[in-house]
Order: sequence, then structure tokens, then C-alpha cells
Amino acid sequence: MKRIPPTPLLKTLLKSALSVADEVQAAGVLLLAEAAYDFEELNRELKSYKLIVASHLPDVQQAAKEDGLAVVVLSEEPQARQVQLAQSLVEAVADELLRTGSRVIVLYSSFDRDSIDTLAVVGLYEHLAKLTSRDLQRLETQVPLDTLRRVVDLAIEIGREGREGKKVGTIFVVGDHRRAMQLSHEQIHDPFRGYAKKDRLIRSAKVRESIKELAQIDGAFIISADGHVMAAGRILDGNADSLSLSKGLGARHWAAAAISKSTKAVAIAVSESTGTVRLFSDGAVVLRIEPMDQAMKWQEASPTSTDNE
Repeated sequence: MKRIPPTPLLKTLLKSALSVADEVQAAGVLLLAEAAYDFEELNRELKSYKLIVASHLPDVQQAAKEDGLAVVVLSEEPQARQVQLAQSLVEAVADELLRTGSRVIVLYSSFDRDSIDTLAVVGLYEHLAKLTSRDLQRLETQVPLDTLRRVVDLAIEIGREGREGKKVGTIFVVGDHRRAMQLSHEQIHDPFRGYAKKDRLIRSAKVRESIKELAQIDGAFIISADGHVMAAGRILDGNADSLSLSKGLGARHWAAAAISKSTKAVAIAVSESTGTVRLFSDGAVVLRIEPMDQAMKWQEASPTSTDNE
């Protein structure tokens, strides 16, 4: 595959990244790329620092992999640059390429998408924490890891952000959707009914925004194992008679526990009062995630001013 040599500006930014990384003791450098650069050459410029490439373009991803670099695969939908940056960092943490609590240098295009022109220092503080692959793998569910992680991340966002300044609670039932549909009934007219399968994919930014909006209504979301929204606004009818949950958990959590006991699905409940996210499998809580106040903090750094310090 043909490679693009680094521009003089990118070389300057790499030099600055190396200097700043030394000063702040960064864990690595993340490059948000939209071109198949000679990533091996870029990596040499950074000496001992890890270079991670994030991109939504398959040819860029392939070039980085061929050059032996770690790759973060971004969603294909057009997104604002800040959203792409946030997604890149969250996915890098979730894939265990970076650790929370560390700092990372980020290089990206701020004004001209065809030219890397900005350097930022990002602190991956504890409130950025998302689940790692290891956290979910140990649950030993029949739900594919990619689907489960996407839904859990969405649940965490709902628990943390709410909607329009109001706290929101909801339930996701992931996997074994046919049985889950049988053990639930319609509370409202299903807003996803009639849409093509490609328009119900959980990885779609538009679908995720729709879910955040619809989370304000009563009822659960039913998500298939391959990551498609099968229904929304469902009232769950699982039998909770034989279950035992901690004091203080309300009807939403009992419904989530019951459906996970009656099916092979994983149920994910978001507490409206606290934002806490709980994962249920076989009728029991298997993982709890506390809400985080903020997603990320970063500060811009000028390559010229950095070199003069």
C-alpha cells in the first residue's frame, strides 16, 4: 500500500510531541489519522513512546497494522472532531492500549482535515474509566464482547449525562432477543418498528442519540446479539419470585434480574436516582459501574511555545 510521507508541519508536531511527552511523562501518542502515512517513520520519530493510530478509514487502519502499530477502529459515521477524539481515547482505554490515570499526547486535524495541525495533552483521569475487555470477558455470557461493550458504554453515558438536565433510568436487554420479546409486552408504540435493519444498528451515532432520547420513556430496549435494536418501550414480564436482590433496588432492577434469569440475555439497568449501571446475568448482579462526573479533560499545546520552554 502506498504511504504518504509526513509533512513538515507533522514533523514539527512530532518533535514537539516528543518534548512534551518527556515533560509530562506521557504514556504514549495517539494520532487521529485520515491518510495512510508512513507510520513506521512516524513511530521512529517518537523514539521510545508508543504510537497509537485511530481512524475510521479501512485503508489507514490496514497501513498502520502493516507497520506494526496499535489501531483504534472508529465508527464510520461522520462525527465532530471532538466526538472522534473522545471515542478514540475511550476505545484505547477499553482495549487496554492506554490506562486511566495516565497522560497521552494527541495529534489531530483541528481546522483542515487533510493536515495534522494540532497537539493536545489529555489526562486520562479516573473519571474517563470505561470497562476493559477483560471486565466483560470474565462474565462468560453468550453475548459477543463488541455488542456488550457498546451497550454498556451507552448505559454509562445515560447514567452520567441524563437527558436535557434530568436524570434518566432505563433497561437494556442484550442477546436472546426472541425469548426476551416473548417475555415482554409493548408499553408504547415501538419507535423502531418498520425501520430497516441497517437503521437500527447500535454502533450508529444516530441510533445511540435516539436511544438516549427514548430512554426518558418507560420500558426496556431489546438488543440482539449482533447489535441491532429490536424494540423499545417494552415492559418485562420475567418471573422474579425466586430472586434475591440487595435492599434499595427498585422495580427496574427486579425486572432486569428477572429477565436475565428467564433468558440467556444480559440485562443492563441504569438507576435513575444515582446513575449507577448494573449488569444482570442469570438473575444476579455480576458487575456494577458507578457514575462518572466528566468524560475527559484536555488542554491545547502550541508546538512553537513548547519548543521554547
